[in-house]
Amino acid sequence: MKQTFAFLASLLFTSLIFAQNQAKYDALTTEANTLYEKKEYLQSAQKYAEAFVAFGNKGYMTDRYNAACSWSLAGKIDSAFAQLLKISKSGGYTDYDHITTDTDLAPLYADPRWKEVLTYVKANKAKEDATLDRPLATRLDQIYEEDQKYRQQIDAVEKQYGWDSPQLKAHLKTIRDKDSLNLIEVKKILDTRGWLGASVVGRKGNSALFLVIQHADLKTQEQYLPGMRDAVKKGNASASNLALLEDRVALGEGKKQIYGSQIARDAATGAYYVQPLEDPDNVDKRRAEVGLGSLQDYVAFWNITWDVAAYKKQLPALEAKQKK
Repeated sequence: MKQTFAFLASLLFTSLIFAQNQAKYDALTTEANTLYEKKEYLQSAQKYAEAFVAFGNKGYMTDRYNAACSWSLAGKIDSAFAQLLKISKSGGYTDYDHITTDTDLAPLYADPRWKEVLTYVKANKAKEDATLDRPLATRLDQIYEEDQKYRQQIDAVEKQYGWDSPQLKAHLKTIRDKDSLNLIEVKKILDTRGWLGASVVGRKGNSALFLVIQHADLKTQEQYLPGMRDAVKKGNASASNLALLEDRVALGEGKKQIYGSQIARDAATGAYYVQPLEDPDNVDKRRAEVGLGSLQDYVAFWNITWDVAAYKKQLPALEAKQKK
């Protein structure tokens, strides 16, 4: 059985969900999952492969696992092991109970590499269990899923019903309601235990702490921003995630963002644009320092062409729009 977000997941090599071409990656993996459900396993596996390429040859651990399932069911054993060895040897995959009972992977059992994969997974699990707060990590995994699930459905709801439709407004209200409930729990965790690192709550749980604060009101963001800065220094939070929070707080306070992570949509034209940005000439240098890709790669999904000279000419109008 393919693994869902109920299980621990993480990005290989970079932080979760904020690498370049995230939305394209999400669309491709959603399509891959749909093909799997239709039992079109080879097409599903190939679509996962497209997603990883679009994501800079990176991928969520859950998607790597699911790709292995599709490759396995398609009879492409080498490709299946390529994904499993990547997540078990390099990615720290830990769900030994699931992988050893997953019938999707039964075609791999007779291959000598299967024992190698299980050896890595068992070692990863033992290492994780030594420090992980399992109940808290599990709950934060659920919060992560609640934070992302409905946001990933926004485009589909808009395409079906329209931007000003009652259906989309109701969907956005659901997101706000979930955010409010999740914030109560996350604030309690941060206030009593501090910004916990992946060694305590897992990579996905660690990302959940950031996401909930990132989606909170400005006052809350300002309250916990210093704590996240300190957590980055201690290795308990991602510098690239912090960059996004820094940008959101700066704009909320009427300042310019630093890393160009915040995109807005013109209500009249429907076109997307980079919100007011400090020192546009050197934005890619700043992004690289915190592990983010180029701004052009990042904004391509919104059909934005990053032209520094043109942007600087537009900047006064963008700042005026921000102040309204």
